[in-house]
Amino acid sequence: MTTTLVLGLQWGDEGKGKIVDALTKDSSIVCRFQGGHNAGHTIKVDGESHVLHLVPSGIINPKSKCIIGNGVVISPQALEEEIQMLKNAGISVENRLFISGKCPLILPTHIAIDQARDKQENIGTTGRGIGPAYEDKVGRRSIKFSDLLDLVSIEEKLFNILDFHNKVLTKLLNAEELDPKIIFTDLKKFRDLAKSYSYNTNELVEDFYKNGNDIIFEGAQGSMLDIDHGTYPYVTSSNTTAGGVSSGLGVGPKFIDNILGISKAYTTRVGEGPFPTELFDSTAEEISRIGNEFGATTGRPRRCGWLDLKALREVIFINSVTTLCITKLDVLDNLETINACIDYDQSTPVYKSFTGWQSSTVNCNKFSDLPKCAQEYILYIEDFLGVPVNIISVGPSRNQTIYR
Repeated sequence: MTTTLVLGLQWGDEGKGKIVDALTKDSSIVCRFQGGHNAGHTIKVDGESHVLHLVPSGIINPKSKCIIGNGVVISPQALEEEIQMLKNAGISVENRLFISGKCPLILPTHIAIDQARDKQENIGTTGRGIGPAYEDKVGRRSIKFSDLLDLVSIEEKLFNILDFHNKVLTKLLNAEELDPKIIFTDLKKFRDLAKSYSYNTNELVEDFYKNGNDIIFEGAQGSMLDIDHGTYPYVTSSNTTAGGVSSGLGVGPKFIDNILGISKAYTTRVGEGPFPTELFDSTAEEISRIGNEFGATTGRPRRCGWLDLKALREVIFINSVTTLCITKLDVLDNLETINACIDYDQSTPVYKSFTGWQSSTVNCNKFSDLPKCAQEYILYIEDFLGVPVNIISVGPSRNQTIYR
């Protein structure tokens, strides 16, 4: 039995979904612990792609079980749509998906506030209500997933929250208010959703652990978007770093055996915020085109740049990363020269240059199959960061994964 925490080390979109799916075994329990449907994990199996926003990536394996912990904020509508999408694809979720009743709900007013506020602040959020939902959680006024079982009993509380949200919309954000009665009526439609999937997940995780199941804790977004340790204020509203699993799932640090950090072989970012190694030339265009660098959640084009090893070293310390996975190595196959940031001269990146391998890696099954220059690039990353690179992804499919 092993427990593995899988984290993105950059600004998200590192390929966590594919790696979680590849690591998932028949006995695995896969758990989400933060974020919401702002995540976008793409998994390609037998030529078919599945994009998951809320449900853990382990759901693709028919014998695994999946848990959404209390640290995740839930849009009932998005959850229902995703479950239906999985069913339409022939993927069963019955008796396989368990959601903490403590998960705060994302209300339509959260989404309206998020979108209206971003027009003023231009942070570059997904506009899905994640931040405002977390604000209500910290403000101790959230409606929880289990509350859907009996909304009548919290009707007054709900209307008070909606009244507060409408005042924010109309008086602070110059936006239109939403009808509380319509929201209340719509929420009642999700009672069966809560009845089917609401559980005490703290007990479930403990039972699965004591029964010897392999457990994967699946992070969403990336460490550089962490509300405390990211590029504030251009961050998400949850703790995307290793500490988030304890608060967002109820798992103590000593129960985590391995912390797997995932980084692309280069860097991307969606939305606003600093990006020291960003490229603005034909190389960026080529990386974007070959890497299909568009957000799985928003469809927005991702900004592209060189790998930032200096930043990764700091993130690895914050997360106590024990092993590394480098994804999308194949995207660099055609480049003559590849750069990686190893330091900063004030705010200007200092680069180490590598000779490109200029040959395909997509069919490589072993590390020794990689071109020599590709091997040298990986070995330098490993040496600079002081953490072994145990997994290398050379394509979107499960079988395009090298294990060392």
